[in-house]
Amino acid sequence: MPVSYNKLWKILEERKMLKTDLIKAAGISTNAMAKLGRDEDVRVGVLIKICKTLDCKLVHAAKIINNALAKQERTRMSELKSS
Repeated sequence: MPVSYNKLWKILEERKMLKTDLIKAAGISTNAMAKLGRDEDVRVGVLIKICKTLDCKLVHAAKIINNALAKQERTRMSELKSS
């Protein structure tokens, strides 16, 4: 099922945190972060580490989206990244 981690990126932005900061603080791999950046599936353990580090709930960091919205979400993210 498609997942969006846009909420996670907003949290990092609000806290002026870089992805590399989160990697170190949460003790996750760069491969896991790359998967998050591509809205790919990651292990639940990775998400738990992130949520513990950021003191948030999973619902605040990730969103499960239906297939129809998945394409729209990817298009929007591509547009944001290119601007």
